[in-house]
This record gives sequence, structure tokens and C-alpha cells, in this order.
Amino acid sequence: MVTYVSAETAPLRNTGSIRLYGPDGFEGMRRAGRLVAECLDGLVDVVRPGLPTQEIDDYVRDFANDHNVLPATLNYRGYTKHTCTSINHVVCHGIPNEKPLRDGDIVNVDVTFIVDGWHGDSSRMYGVGQIKRAAERLIDVTYQSLLLGIAAVKPGNTTGHIGEAIQTYVEGERCSVVRDFCGHGVGQIFHDTPNILHYGRRGEGVELRPGMIFTIEPMVNLGRPHVKVLSDGWTAVTRDRSLSAQFEHAVGVTDDGCEIFTLSPKGLDKPPLDISG
Repeated sequence: MVTYVSAETAPLRNTGSIRLYGPDGFEGMRRAGRLVAECLDGLVDVVRPGLPTQEIDDYVRDFANDHNVLPATLNYRGYTKHTCTSINHVVCHGIPNEKPLRDGDIVNVDVTFIVDGWHGDSSRMYGVGQIKRAAERLIDVTYQSLLLGIAAVKPGNTTGHIGEAIQTYVEGERCSVVRDFCGHGVGQIFHDTPNILHYGRRGEGVELRPGMIFTIEPMVNLGRPHVKVLSDGWTAVTRDRSLSAQFEHAVGVTDDGCEIFTLSPKGLDKPPLDISG
């Protein structure tokens, strides 16, 4: 049975209960979300052909240091980088390295900052140089699916409403939704209850109530939905080597809908797809 608890009295660990945050929590998430969005905005001028993804990680590290905040992924369960960079058929959790980006690549950059104890969590897709039409279409479909999922967030709906909105649209566009990974509760804890599946049926799952905060982060493949995790224990790739894309926002349920905490100050929530450098 699902229980809902006041975040003010709940312990700082995942207890399986769903936290309901008040105005202070929403304000904390606004600060954290905006800083992450500003970092992702800055990467529009950084990502280019020939750039090693390690330099993306360096940028995120330096941005965090400049703002005196901590990247949540650093040393999380043994992960040693400040961000995740997932290229082409990598679904998520790609590890930055010295291999340069190539013209035509697509890359997801996933950043989480801890700002005064609050976790701002967001990711975006970037096109590297001139990308193919199929890649551009995949990115468009994935971004639109995120917006449809967010539009389904309001009190009285369930997490299944979010999943159905995403799945119906994605499959209608002849793409597939990854089922092995999902969105999650977020706030004072990096990964909290509930899980937010990107597939399902309305009415299923957990009822959405004001004060809930979570991520929606659909991963969409051009091919089949199946993935596998490589031997490094982190990098997830499509089994059929088809392209994959992802967008992520952190949202909070309000009395009449939701608030997006990670919106881009520059309107770059879906960055320009032609980044030639």
C-alpha cells in the first residue's frame, strides 16, 4: 500500500513512502533546477565535433565549482564522473572519456546538482555538427513525448496517465519506449519514491497529489526497446544498436497541474540540433 508523508518530518532516506513537499521544498527545487538548466544552456556553446566527452565532464565540474555546488553523480555508487554523456545507441549512463565526438553524433548530457540539499536533475539532447534526418526526428519525438508526459501531471491523475501519454505518442511515431529505466522521486534525495514509468495505462500506478516532486525522463529508441548494460556496470545500450534519445525535467505537482523546475532560462530545453562549433 502506498503511503504519503510530509517531507518535513520524513527521514532523509528512501523509505518507500511518497514525500509531499511544501513551499520551501518547491523553492529549493527552483534554485537547484535553474542552476542545472543554466549549466545545460552553457553546453550549447561547448558541444562540437572533435570534442572529447571528458571535456563536457570538465565543463560540468568547473561550473559546479564556480557555483559552490556538488554534482550528485560524483562518487554515487562508485561512479567517478560529474555527468553522464550518452552517445548515439547509448541509452543512458554513458561515461565521459577521451574519445572525440564525431560530426553527425547525437549526445545526451545528464546533470544533477545538489544545491543547499536539493537535487536539480535534468538532461537534454545535443546534435553534433550535421545530424541525419532520422536522428533529428528521434530527438523531436522524444522531446514531444516528454511534454505530453508533463501535460498529464495534475492531482487526481496517476503515474499511469504519464506513461500512457508518452507510450501512445512514441509508438504512434513508430519508435519504442525503453522499459528498463524510469523517472523517480527527487528532492532532498537523489532517487526517491515513486518510480515514474514511461509506459502504462491511465488509472494505474500511484495517484498524483500536490507536493509530489519527481522526474520524467523518457528514453526512446528508433528500433526495439530492449537494452543491455555493458561490462563497466553503467553504460546502457540498445541491443539492436539503434539510436536512442532522452530528455528529462524535474517537476512538482501543484493544486491544478505542475511546475517544471528545470526549464531553460534561455529557452533551450531542446537545444539547436546543428551545433557545428
